Amino acid sequence: MRIAFIGLGAMGRPMATHLLAQGFDLRVNDANAGLADTFGDAWASSPDEAARGAAVAVTMLPNGHIVRDVILGSGGVADALGSGGIVVDTSSSDAGGTVALGEELKARGISLIDAPVSGGVPLAAEGKLTLMVGGTDEAAFTAAQPVLEALSAKLMRVGGLGAGHAAKAINNAIAAAIFAVTSEGVDMGARFGLDPAALLEVINASSGRSGISEGLFPSQVLSRKFALGFGLPLMAKDVALADKLRDELGLKLPMIEATHRQMQAALAALGQQADFTDYFRFNEQTASAG
Repeated sequence: MRIAFIGLGAMGRPMATHLLAQGFDLRVNDANAGLADTFGDAWASSPDEAARGAAVAVTMLPNGHIVRDVILGSGGVADALGSGGIVVDTSSSDAGGTVALGEELKARGISLIDAPVSGGVPLAAEGKLTLMVGGTDEAAFTAAQPVLEALSAKLMRVGGLGAGHAAKAINNAIAAAIFAVTSEGVDMGARFGLDPAALLEVINASSGRSGISEGLFPSQVLSRKFALGFGLPLMAKDVALADKLRDELGLKLPMIEATHRQMQAALAALGQQADFTDYFRFNEQTASAG
């Protein structure tokens, strides 16, 4: 079974490399033609060339708009795949846009599965990502399953088409909100005179504890490393996707809305190279602004 892989950025490149190492018949493409030498015979000069003759096309691209253009645009994946083909979008895309794209592909006889990932670059290279899979086409899932399993240590089917993208956005919005409020609490305690490490010990033995307070704060914040490896732009994008979904559903969710505003403000202040954990520094700066 031939696989096309479109998008060789920070996550896509190790994912594609891992699939090649696992023996998959893979053709790859990226907007960065400088990667051609890296992938050798697996390189294709365009998305449609990569998808020609493929049964499954995997996308790992910056956003859903680019995914749509690569699949349905001129010289896109859909024309090369043809009826019976399967698209697996592992990008962090807009859930509503995924549903709409799925309907358009269905009219062409092409199935769409959304399978956004969690785990970061090291786990991508090892094929140990967590995948959140949306879609109810059982035949398509069965056909794509060997690829999905090769990329993941944990494969979770979470609902219909778009559910994977919704689940990832919601999870990351919750994580961002927890990180933000923990940052505020730890900083406030320090300004009062509490030792941050002692306060964190109290939090982690009490009802305020979380995976973030137990993991990220000791390793990244108290140490002031701020080098988790997950960029603030990526977190801001995921929170924005969650807030967009909230808006499309006509819901008033003040914590999601406030977290979206905070992540955007932090990104504007800290820049595109900031780590997600740098948000703590943004909190320190803005807490003193008044």
